[in-house]
Amino acid sequence: MELGFDVAAAVTNRPSCGGADFARRQGIPLGEFSQKSYPSAEHRDAAMRDFLVEHGVEIVVDAGYDRIHTRPFLDAFAGRIINIHPSLLPDFAGGMDAIEQALAGGARRTGATAHVVTADLDAGPILLQEAVPILEGDTVETLRRRVHEAEYRILPKAIRMMEAELANGPTVR
Repeated sequence: MELGFDVAAAVTNRPSCGGADFARRQGIPLGEFSQKSYPSAEHRDAAMRDFLVEHGVEIVVDAGYDRIHTRPFLDAFAGRIINIHPSLLPDFAGGMDAIEQALAGGARRTGATAHVVTADLDAGPILLQEAVPILEGDTVETLRRRVHEAEYRILPKAIRMMEAELANGPTVR
């Protein structure tokens, strides 16, 4: 499978997830960082940081990663971490259940946001967003499928944006 990106390494906190399986099949170096293997989130993030630095990672993409990064990780990759969130931030920020929240709250639309990760959860600079209408009769599953399709469209564009920014020199965020 052609990704369109040079993937230096992958990390996961859930070794049985689909992304980890994909990395294994593709021969991409994979680091497994389950929280139960570390005395604290800071220790986990320092180990994950070291693994990614060792493999020459320049941009970190949080796609499906369900933990909050701590200072050792944030400082090492400041301004170079992209998260994909299943809502139009700032709506439904801060959790993994944004799609359920949108449906339960009677929202007429939701979407996907690619943003830069900062210490402020889901509040970093927005790179791209794509709206997804909530249709009559939508279920969590049908809406999730359409939100994921939007994520798949905007995430590669956000990565390219960050690559271009890094190639042109750092900016202050």
